[in-house]
Amino acid sequence: MKLIKLNKLSLSVLTLMFLISCSESYLEVEPKGTSLEENYYKNEAEAYSGLVAVYDIIGKQSKGFENMIALLNSGSDDHYTGGGSSTDGAQLQGFSNYTIDPSTIATSYWTDFYQGIFRANTMLLKLPEVEMDESLKNRFTAETKALRAIYYFELVRMFGNIPLITTPLTSDEFYSVVQTNPNEVYTRIETDLLEAIPDLPMSLDLANEAGRLTKGAGKAMLGKVYLYQGKNTEAANQLSEVNGTPGSISSFGYKLLDDFADLWVISNTYNTESIIEIAHTDKSNADWGNWGSGADEGNSLNIMVCPRGFTRTSGSTAPDYVSGWGFSIITQDLYDAMSGDPRFDSTIEDIQAWSDAGQVEYEHSYQNTGYYLKKFMPLKSDTSTGGGADALNYKQHTYMIRLADTYLMEAEALGGTGARAQALLDAVRARVGLSSIPVTMEAIYNERRMELAGEGHRWYDLVRTGRAATVLADRGFVAGKNEILPIPLPELENTALVQNPNY
Repeated sequence: MKLIKLNKLSLSVLTLMFLISCSESYLEVEPKGTSLEENYYKNEAEAYSGLVAVYDIIGKQSKGFENMIALLNSGSDDHYTGGGSSTDGAQLQGFSNYTIDPSTIATSYWTDFYQGIFRANTMLLKLPEVEMDESLKNRFTAETKALRAIYYFELVRMFGNIPLITTPLTSDEFYSVVQTNPNEVYTRIETDLLEAIPDLPMSLDLANEAGRLTKGAGKAMLGKVYLYQGKNTEAANQLSEVNGTPGSISSFGYKLLDDFADLWVISNTYNTESIIEIAHTDKSNADWGNWGSGADEGNSLNIMVCPRGFTRTSGSTAPDYVSGWGFSIITQDLYDAMSGDPRFDSTIEDIQAWSDAGQVEYEHSYQNTGYYLKKFMPLKSDTSTGGGADALNYKQHTYMIRLADTYLMEAEALGGTGARAQALLDAVRARVGLSSIPVTMEAIYNERRMELAGEGHRWYDLVRTGRAATVLADRGFVAGKNEILPIPLPELENTALVQNPNY
């Protein structure tokens, strides 16, 4: 694996632990240079630095060009990849039309999460000997285990057949690692989360701890992990604790926002609907030389989804969006499905309509429909005034899990039937002014599509519910193959790893 190759020169030098500069106060750690493994983790400050490094990988949801949301949107029926041409973002284009292969998939989808796992494994090895308050040490351990579980969940969903590595590797293990049965990986994920949850805090001091994992976040993730395995009773039990009484404040302080549009107000961070939130900043001074690295803390999805060559004409009343790269184009199918839905205006921006009215000019993306993902489109007034490249320093946070998502997951885990499933579905609809409809699995699936459009959930929803082969047939999706992605070719070279079936 490339992860192993990256570290084979010296396992004792943790350069990837200490060359991190993160955004928010809870993740601000000055670069430490390089420290030998045996001389580090001697006190609380050094342990905190290591914890920051483990957290850093969670930003892959919307950080860097090879972020998860852009990838997953490309593979769904709700989006075309877009971009400048059919070759712009080869791995995204290949996923969109199901020609992706081991040579075109970006290696970072594999190596970044294994880098997080490497950091977590090192933390868990070293923490027992760190001189620090025992309760705080338990919390650090819990956060690290929960993060390792999240990274393994990302990998096993994406690739299926992956190695399970729970301790730092020695040099003689570099090329002999083999893949593990996915069921064993899921068991490890469950174990990590079950062990973590008791020592995660109920709530956070947002002035100093914003963005860290809580007990509610751990339970939400565990419920999702159970749901993906068809363990519906267990999933419903975990998610019901997170959700509480539908429409009311849960014991963890979660509550649906009154206005769906407020979810996308850039300043509205860590609101009552947010369960796991990815922080970004416009102050990391990210530039092209460190884009996608640990020093880059901007939201790359923001620039990616804005229309290419966008300008307003003289006297225009159109929103003054940033000129971007034109990815995650909305399909006509999603546009039609959402027409008349109250969430449409916060989700989709019809740039072509503005253009037809003479209000704006823009360059058509590849497979252009004229419809763009408004949830993540910044205005020019949101552009950073700091250092680095403007395009790489947008600050909108993204939701990895939010409450409407867990409401609908619980309703699904309940089999789409019964009074509680009905109440959960009704609460999501009532928030946007929609009346009650009879709860069914189909109604829940459709509500997830409307509520979570463009947030990176749709592709996995289709795959895990067995609908992908039908819904994505015209894209080239092949059952028994495309439910998982090919393992990047560099990870197979000189290793014992085996490529996924039919790739």
